[in-house]
Amino acid sequence: MKPEFNRLINTIKTEGWKKIQIEFGPDYLEIEVPPDCQELSMKEVPPAAHPGQVVEEALSYPLASPRLEEIIQGKNKPVSNLSVAIAVSDITRPVPYQGESGLLPPLLKRLEAAGIRKENIKIIVATGLHRPTTGQEKLAMYGAEVVRNYQIIDHKADDPDLFLRLGVTSRGTALSINRHFYLSDLKIVTGLVESHFFAGISGGRKAICPGLVDVKTIEKFHGPEYLENPLATNLILDGNPCHEEALEIAQRVGVDFSINVTLNKDLKLTAVFAGDLVESNLQAFQFIKNYVAIPLDREYDLVLTHGGYVGQNHYQTAKAAAGALPAVKKGGTIIIVANNRDPFDPVGSPEYRTLLHLLKLQGPDGYLNLLQSPGWKFTRDQWEPEVWGKVLRKVGEEGLIYCSPEINRKDYDLLPGRSGLELLEEDIPMTLVKKATEMTQKAVLLAVARRESSGLPLSMAFIREGPYAVPYLLQTEAGSQ
Repeated sequence: MKPEFNRLINTIKTEGWKKIQIEFGPDYLEIEVPPDCQELSMKEVPPAAHPGQVVEEALSYPLASPRLEEIIQGKNKPVSNLSVAIAVSDITRPVPYQGESGLLPPLLKRLEAAGIRKENIKIIVATGLHRPTTGQEKLAMYGAEVVRNYQIIDHKADDPDLFLRLGVTSRGTALSINRHFYLSDLKIVTGLVESHFFAGISGGRKAICPGLVDVKTIEKFHGPEYLENPLATNLILDGNPCHEEALEIAQRVGVDFSINVTLNKDLKLTAVFAGDLVESNLQAFQFIKNYVAIPLDREYDLVLTHGGYVGQNHYQTAKAAAGALPAVKKGGTIIIVANNRDPFDPVGSPEYRTLLHLLKLQGPDGYLNLLQSPGWKFTRDQWEPEVWGKVLRKVGEEGLIYCSPEINRKDYDLLPGRSGLELLEEDIPMTLVKKATEMTQKAVLLAVARRESSGLPLSMAFIREGPYAVPYLLQTEAGSQ
């Protein structure tokens, strides 16, 4: 630890501080914070008492749509010859797919009861530009029975042989779609509806775009023209270019049936919305907006948050950082603790690493200027460093402290902000939980000490649900639809 950090930390007396628990993968960290730290938390929503029954009811009484059995009969083709494609999420989304209370078993059972042959069903993992899923991840997500008995295909956005061209959208985006999905007689999308830091919400149309489109289509959808739009943010749909583009693309592709789930703060199923692509997504949106949005009457000097389930690597943890921005003052401090447990790389893809280094060298404004320059060639994962750039514009390098024990010291040199490892003594063996706890605790102490050394009082907030909660200032109303 740097001597000046140690000196500052030792000036803080923690008598009277209170303890909070922070989600860290399957574990929780216990951290002490000042007694007036405000906990920003989503409203309590009870989980469904009988999840399996809720799934069955949603399939039996779809929203603004015929039942699946009626859609199948309306295809004017022998049922035994009908092909079905089901788009599913990858491991980065906690969608309850498997088991008696999951989505896939009752859905597959209904399809086969209607006469669909098992060998005519393809389950397509809508990865967008995420890496392919591993065998273990497929088992964890979809269950052994589904993996054993059904064809599961990973979408690959950079495989030119996988796509069909469908012209351009009204915004001029070249549209290419996964041929396995598009050429199927019955097209079904599934997913989780939660807040999304530039599409407004996830679920529904996002299974198609970016889930099943090619790199060129994603270039526009994830380009600075869209991401720098102030309406491209959490819980905003009206005027949001990312939402509108994804919806147009999904409607062009032609989705027959959509199944969306919502979860509470403990990631337990709260509701299922099945039926028409648009209506099921909108009703899920209205449902979650009532409990994920957290109104604020002020910003805070220090905001503590975490990567949540989705924060499996640094790339995904950008969602938590972006979500904390409305709660922090200009020039304040954001502390993020994340269980970056991705078995391939806790930082992200090789392209992402290179782009982070570019962000580090050029700064947020220089990086954005590069993305917007005529000579720039779109690069996979370029949008997440752009999001980190938004964070740096508000709090600066010194105002972002990132705490992940899975990332080594050398890799931290690539990352925006300061490393939590700088607050630890080197070469002291610790468990991941212990190391994460030490990092985060000392980051809080350092942020408090810096503020107090300036003779200023400190206001602090803790975002209990990390990337899933949506703090917003009351004068910037969230959830416009």
